[in-house]
Amino acid sequence: MTQECTRSQFDARLLRPEKPGRGNEWAFVILPKDVSAKLPRRGRTTVDGTINGQDFQVLLEPDGQKSHWMRIDETLLRKTGVDFGDVAHFEIVAVEQEPDPIAPHDLVSALNASPGALATWKSTTAIARLDWIHWITSARQAKTRTKRVNDACDMLAAGKKRVCCFDPSGYYSKAFSAPKTVD
Repeated sequence: MTQECTRSQFDARLLRPEKPGRGNEWAFVILPKDVSAKLPRRGRTTVDGTINGQDFQVLLEPDGQKSHWMRIDETLLRKTGVDFGDVAHFEIVAVEQEPDPIAPHDLVSALNASPGALATWKSTTAIARLDWIHWITSARQAKTRTKRVNDACDMLAAGKKRVCCFDPSGYYSKAFSAPKTVD
């Protein structure tokens, strides 16, 4: 698949998350299924794009419905002048090479404590590391997350480069979904 094959344009309404968490306000859009289908993978995927002509790069998240959703942070909202409920014009294209993901602190600490796991981690691809991180951060309970960090280090130390039995799209396991919206 060439990068140009992933290029798409679409219009979408900016949605307000029901539970934005702490910090700044943010919006999100759900990509049309035909746009998402052109991307290289159903799991997390980084794209370059524009919203109403303003450049951005963002990591798309799977919505569990064979599509993706995109978080639009407060800074980008301000730069574009769009607000919740507005319809914006998007142009996106998958990045040529997936950037190296930032591993969460608990995983970094565990990897640093296991030279074998760290060596395998460093020899994997950015996409494989993205899937490991996604598997760990998708845990809903702290106990599960801790277990996954430990299991990841054990598997990596044994030379396993890819996490198994994990659906990064969330479609089959229903592990992922777009945020719920405020009505």
